[in-house]
Amino acid sequence: MSAASGHAEASAGNSTSHEYKAFLATPRGAWAQVSDADWNDWRWQLKHRVTTLAQLEKLLPTLTPEERAGVQLAGSKLAMAITPHFFGLIHPDDPRCPIRRQVVPRIEESTVRSWELSDPCGEDSHSPVPGIVHRYPDRVLFLVTDRCAAYCRYCTRSRLVSNAAGYDFQPDFDQQIDYIARTPAVRDVLLSGGDPLLLSDDKLESLLSRLRAIPHLEFLRIGTRIPIFLPQRITESLCAMLRKFHPLFISIHANHPRELTLEVRDALIGLADAGIPLGNQSVLLRHVNDDAAVMRALVQKLLLCRVRPYYLYQCDPITGSAHLRASVRRGLELMEGLRGHTTGYAVPQYVIDAPGGGGKVPVNPEYVLSRNADRVVIRNFEGRVFEYIEGAGQPIPIKPSEAFEAPKTPEPSRVRRM
Repeated sequence: MSAASGHAEASAGNSTSHEYKAFLATPRGAWAQVSDADWNDWRWQLKHRVTTLAQLEKLLPTLTPEERAGVQLAGSKLAMAITPHFFGLIHPDDPRCPIRRQVVPRIEESTVRSWELSDPCGEDSHSPVPGIVHRYPDRVLFLVTDRCAAYCRYCTRSRLVSNAAGYDFQPDFDQQIDYIARTPAVRDVLLSGGDPLLLSDDKLESLLSRLRAIPHLEFLRIGTRIPIFLPQRITESLCAMLRKFHPLFISIHANHPRELTLEVRDALIGLADAGIPLGNQSVLLRHVNDDAAVMRALVQKLLLCRVRPYYLYQCDPITGSAHLRASVRRGLELMEGLRGHTTGYAVPQYVIDAPGGGGKVPVNPEYVLSRNADRVVIRNFEGRVFEYIEGAGQPIPIKPSEAFEAPKTPEPSRVRRM
């Protein structure tokens, strides 16, 4: 069996930005004979995920020793599961395929550096009740489940997700909702996990209804990778149900432009047509999206799907992720390649989630060269330098050739009060 059929694009190193931006149907590869009814059924997709070494060896004839060993160890750290839809995007002949690197385990995951953490964001230390993380003053993270449609090898919650490590997460919605209800400072709830959209429509509607009944909650958010891993889940009935709970925001997670297929685009447009603002959170990953052309194509393609690029995360120092982490220096270079080179709507905020629970810290290229009480010296995306003169403080002497006539300040008695 081979997944090569239908792969017109080459691997990350030799495709152009234009090729990346094309919306293509997902190649079915080994599932070419599956009926449209089954293929487009999200429950069928979940049932037929790739979860074993035997399946992987049939589907990927170029499976490397590092990958084979990684799969054998996956059951003790983070399980392997790949939906047929997402597996169809893997280039079967390229071990460096950016889709493949995200979901196929590697033996490098078993190597742990001294600075890596099982809970790099310090969530457990900010958990007042099981399943709630309250790290910021006015918002909480509500963990809904420990299951995902597919498992990212750099997952910051790999201690919890899939339960391969024995974390044994058991959500208790009553206890979680009770904490929110008796904490009036909370105005914003983010549902995550695992993936909340794996819940049935009825269960998800029940949960959202209970949260909406809390008077001090202003809006709800859902963090999900379902539209990317399992676009078949985004049905008309799901969109109609979600529409009831505005203001409701959804953050998706796409890392590479090839993930944005025709099916994914249609799913995202369905959510947008339901009035749901969509943002994307990418993770900077080595040999996946640490390339200027790839990143530019991703953010521009997201806008075509009506998704606003929101965050670009520095990969968290989760245990066993060093082989996937690009440097902060590289991240800053990529941001330089976006700012001024594409619309501001396409430029995400590059952040580091401070290890140990410090929260998101924005990281930006140095555009402010110097500043004092009177002026700020800045540079633009071309490297040109400009001065911005502050209005406060003492007048700054200027050369006669630079003089201009300032507007007269009205006398106090003539100032109109609003």
